[in-house]
Amino acid sequence: MPKKVFSIKKSVSSKKAPESEEELFSEPSETKKAVVNSPSVVRAGKRTPELLRGFRDILPDEQPYWDMVRDATRSVAEAYSFDRIDLPILEREELILRTIGKQTDIVEKEMYAFEDQGGDRVVLRPEMTASAVRAYINHGMLNLSQPVKLYYMGPNFRYERPQAGRYRQHHQIGFEVMGSEEPILDAQLMVLTFHLLKDLGIDTVMHVNSIGTLESRQQYKTELTSYYRSKRNQICEDCKRRLLKNPLRLLDCKVETCQPIKADAPQILDWLDEDSKNHFMHVLEFLDEAGVPYTLDSRLVRGLDYYTRTVFEIWAAADEGERSQNSLGGGGRYDNLIEMLGGREGTPACGVALGMERIILAMRELQVEIPKHGADVFFAQLGDAARRQGLRLFEECRRSGIRIREAFGKNALKTQLELANKCAVPYTLILGQKEVLDGTIIIRDMESGAQEIADVTKIVSLLKKKLEPKEKEEKS
Repeated sequence: MPKKVFSIKKSVSSKKAPESEEELFSEPSETKKAVVNSPSVVRAGKRTPELLRGFRDILPDEQPYWDMVRDATRSVAEAYSFDRIDLPILEREELILRTIGKQTDIVEKEMYAFEDQGGDRVVLRPEMTASAVRAYINHGMLNLSQPVKLYYMGPNFRYERPQAGRYRQHHQIGFEVMGSEEPILDAQLMVLTFHLLKDLGIDTVMHVNSIGTLESRQQYKTELTSYYRSKRNQICEDCKRRLLKNPLRLLDCKVETCQPIKADAPQILDWLDEDSKNHFMHVLEFLDEAGVPYTLDSRLVRGLDYYTRTVFEIWAAADEGERSQNSLGGGGRYDNLIEMLGGREGTPACGVALGMERIILAMRELQVEIPKHGADVFFAQLGDAARRQGLRLFEECRRSGIRIREAFGKNALKTQLELANKCAVPYTLILGQKEVLDGTIIIRDMESGAQEIADVTKIVSLLKKKLEPKEKEEKS
């Protein structure tokens, strides 16, 4: 029997919108030039493989930004008692349809959905809250002390138009709190997000709103629908579709001609039930107390169906909000989602997710200085005997906590010393054929150029003694 052939495609087919190169957040120009000019791009009439549009390689020179974001995330998560969870990239399509909503842009236009070889409908996850809730239910976390606080980092996939900081494979940081409806937890998510981004050199402002419960929201939808029907001839085609399928998404429209109509639309805050009003007031009081800057945004609804009560987005303080992709992330409360997916009745939850690409783009624009993790010692060698001994010596230094670099692939001493200069190390070890026979090694002071001969068996303790003043200076 022939093997079943399957392919990844959008869950709903649509005509592909034209995309210009200017809209893509591409690699630095120097890298692009190097690739274009490389003789390996076209050789003997053969084409080399190319990246899929909307996907990218994260190159070594970019990794310090990513490391800084990951390290700051881990530090904040530990301080606020969040435990790490890693979630699978593939999920059942049903999970996403039930949580995000069939009438959302993600499901209608952006999902990578396909049938696997076992006949199951699966998706590359477009976001991670649904997966986190599934894991909470699957692993019986409702029996743990509540609330359960989880955080994650990883890639998501959406078939959307690539733009600056927005890729078809994009990476997110997320924090989820499950098992408590206390408003202080809504505020805590905004507080930790504010300080996480501040630690990364980005000042932010929270855009905050409440969309109430499902019941109170239904009354508001009726009023909103009535208002937009009276303006039907003035709104865009997408809004006409939303008017029939998902009226709240009318407030998320970014089309310029729809903005005056949206500005005069009924405000959801006027339709909140008393419990939602009180909950929201407490959230704002906690933000005031914590000194987190925020602005009330009565048009903010977020793009996913599972949100209830508090919703918020995080914007760079210098941003006037003219471009939708400038939002660094967002979140809110989803008190019905756990029960809807088969968890314990009435289990509340809230969460926030941040786009790592957008954070790094903001860091670059703000010229945030990246901490340098330099080396203390460079190891240079001459000859095979020195290389053989050098492998063992290098490992001894590394295990002793000495930050050491090497260039075993280089032969010329001059080239290795040039690399040592680039690494800005205070000392270089030089091991040649003579030193191997004598059981010695040369220590070169890179600042003064002075050299001394030392017993190779005592080199680790000697280096530690020399580096001690430097280590004390760094700690102070």
